[in-house]
Amino acid sequence: MKVLRRIYSIYGTIIFILSFLILLPFFIITIEIPGLKKYGRRLNGIWSKVFFTGLFIRVKVENKKYLKEHPQYIIVANHFSYLDIPVIGLMSKDAVFIGKSSLGKVPVFGYMFKKLHIAVDRSSFRSRGETLKKTKEVIDEGSSVILFPEGGIRSTNPPEMAQFKDGAFNLAFEKQIPVIPVTLSYNHLILPDDNKFLLNYKPVKVVIHPPVVPNGPEKEAIAEMKSNCHKTIQQQLWKDNQQAIKS
Repeated sequence: MKVLRRIYSIYGTIIFILSFLILLPFFIITIEIPGLKKYGRRLNGIWSKVFFTGLFIRVKVENKKYLKEHPQYIIVANHFSYLDIPVIGLMSKDAVFIGKSSLGKVPVFGYMFKKLHIAVDRSSFRSRGETLKKTKEVIDEGSSVILFPEGGIRSTNPPEMAQFKDGAFNLAFEKQIPVIPVTLSYNHLILPDDNKFLLNYKPVKVVIHPPVVPNGPEKEAIAEMKSNCHKTIQQQLWKDNQQAIKS
């Protein structure tokens, strides 16, 4: 079984690289021609679809209707696996992903990521400040934002999440745009964060929850949004993974 997983994982890596290289010329066009970056971000969705199709993995996304209720939003999702990034890429509207600075150092891929998204060094106060400024700018330009509010892969016991940080909810209140909680149900089972980089074959499940709108005084509104989003995602994780255990 481990040998088969290794073969499948090597195959998955090849598909990941090839699908990116096929789309790379189109990424470059959207990056280098002014005004086209939003289309480059939409290409992330196409890339993700090609990737998962190549892996023969079915992706089930529930409640996509919630992404259509508002022209702009902040997506927050649980983060247990490196697979979360291509899955989140399926949210193919003009959404800017906030990710760790090491993504920008990956050959070729890093060029695309730094030009179309925002890389942050969480250990640097200056980098965090610059990231906040850039994030506000892209929101003012009409783009949506995607964040992992745990601040990286921090849970030591998936599917139990770590606590959320305030950043996404502070932004939502300041800019008065809704937060959309998203549950990535099984990514930690498909590609565990155990440094082995071995894929398991299992369908991907994404649950998009109703938007949470900032309401009331600042401090109370931020705390309520953070609590509601954490509770909503965690309950879905418990539900889906309990069913997975039973099945």
